[in-house]
Amino acid sequence: MGKMLVMAAACIGLAGVATLAQAGLFSATGVVIAILADELFVGEAEGHLNGAGTLAIHSQKDPDLKCDGQFTSSALLGGSGALRCSDGSNATFHFKRLNVFRGYGVGSFSKGAMSFAYGLPVEEAEPYLALPSGRKLRYTGPDLKLVDR
Repeated sequence: MGKMLVMAAACIGLAGVATLAQAGLFSATGVVIAILADELFVGEAEGHLNGAGTLAIHSQKDPDLKCDGQFTSSALLGGSGALRCSDGSNATFHFKRLNVFRGYGVGSFSKGAMSFAYGLPVEEAEPYLALPSGRKLRYTGPDLKLVDR
C-alpha cells in the first residue's frame, strides 16, 4: 500500500511538472528596446527552451503602431527573425546572444535601419542601439523616451 501511495504521488507530481511546462516553465520573457527608422519601440520577447520565440513591440511615439514577430536562436549561431507591423511595414533581423537572457542585434526595416537590445537595462542597452544623432534614451516618468542630448 505504501508503494502505491508513493507511485500515485510521483504521478501527480509529474502531471504538475507537465502543467507548469505548458504554462511557460521552460521559457523566459525579457524587455526589448529597439530603434526602427530613428523611432523608439519597446516591448517584450519570449524565448523558449528550444530556441524559438516571439516578440511584441510598440512605438513610444505612436502606441497604436505595433509590431509582432518570431525568431529562432542558438548559443552557437545567435539568432534571426522577422517582424510585421500594424501599418504594413516589416523587418528581418539577426542578433547575438550575450547569454541565454540578454543580447543585441540589427536588422533591415522597410522604413530604414533597425537596432535593438533585449534583457538589458537602458544604460547597458544604449551602446548597442543606433540612436538618432543628438538624441539619448531617458525615462520620463514611467516611460522610456528619445530626448535631445
